[in-house]
Amino acid sequence: MPPPRSDQSHCDDHAVCSGADAAGRSDAAIIAASAELIALSHAIHAEPELAFEETRSVAKTIAPLAERGFQVETGVADLPTAFRASYGSGPLTVGLCAEYDALPEIGHACGHNIIAASSVGAALGLAEVADALGITVLVFGTPAEESGGGKVLMLERGVFDDVAMAMMVHPGPLDIVGARSLALADVSVVFHGREAHASAAPEQGRNAGDAVTVAQVALGLLRQHLLPGQQLHGIVGEGGVAPNIVPGRAELLYYLRAVDSASLDDLTRRATACFEAGALATGCTHEIRTLAPTYTELTPDPELLFAYREQITGLGRVPLAPELEAQRPLGSTDMGNVTNVIPGIHPVIGIDAGGAVTHQPGFAAASVNASADRAVVDGALALARTAVTVARDDIHRDRLLQRLVQRQEDIR
Repeated sequence: MPPPRSDQSHCDDHAVCSGADAAGRSDAAIIAASAELIALSHAIHAEPELAFEETRSVAKTIAPLAERGFQVETGVADLPTAFRASYGSGPLTVGLCAEYDALPEIGHACGHNIIAASSVGAALGLAEVADALGITVLVFGTPAEESGGGKVLMLERGVFDDVAMAMMVHPGPLDIVGARSLALADVSVVFHGREAHASAAPEQGRNAGDAVTVAQVALGLLRQHLLPGQQLHGIVGEGGVAPNIVPGRAELLYYLRAVDSASLDDLTRRATACFEAGALATGCTHEIRTLAPTYTELTPDPELLFAYREQITGLGRVPLAPELEAQRPLGSTDMGNVTNVIPGIHPVIGIDAGGAVTHQPGFAAASVNASADRAVVDGALALARTAVTVARDDIHRDRLLQRLVQRQEDIR
């Protein structure tokens, strides 16, 4: 059934619906659902699921949408744990991205349970005024943000083709409106050598583990010459099976990051030479594979950022000053790929994590505390109010619709 109408007589169509009326009705719907949204956040947090395995989280996220009349399509983009839910039929399509994958061993240490619940909450609020504002509300269930690039795959396969604007909020230790991220390449480097008895016939072997060591030394020396914003970090995924066997196979798993795609290309070229050096020095061969789609840097839409900043400060939050935002890159996200082709934002909403940062067990624990619950509701309110503001402004509305028409023409 559709969401309840709280004051329809004041807001029958978007031509006459005031921003205050629409925002008030949207807010009321979110507040009415706040207990349900917090319960959703806690339920996702309680059963963490890894990339492309988020079946329970998807079912939990879809439930409140389906109950309120959203049309839900699961398995979109040939991804079993991706979905698209829609409400309304207005020309301005507002996309809200829900993430719900967790990290190995440390669960929701990035707070994706908060992301999913806040996007659902914003959607419920906007559904209340969708007809009045002339919008279509879309919720995208986007799997595998931590590793796998669900949004990139969905983008490439056309799931976002009709989206005029895309939004989400991500929890962190403080509020950051114009959050920045780094471009990311996720690679595996496998070295192939030759096994031999490490004591009786070491001269017969070619040590793939030594190739890993040489490559990592080269990468470590490279770090002093990296450009600002370039980063290298990785682990040994495989290094041998027994001390008395010369390793015939070894693997490095590395993330390469940079401030933008051009800088990432430069870093990839230089890191590749280090991998090659490991193989050359030890008489091994090697192969480099990309494990996930490349993430591009976030390019948030300035007008949407301005609208969101007004709304989040109106909720009593004090975000980081704009001049300091670029100094705090937030790792990498596949939302960057979305914002490179669709006007969008990916602000950070602050929670009290007791000094913990994302990807620490302490942050996972904090993602269901009282401040996290407040972030769910505040995030939903701020996203919905941002969409209402834009939908009511003819200049912004026309700009987004024109961008959408142009993009669809380019796709064709």
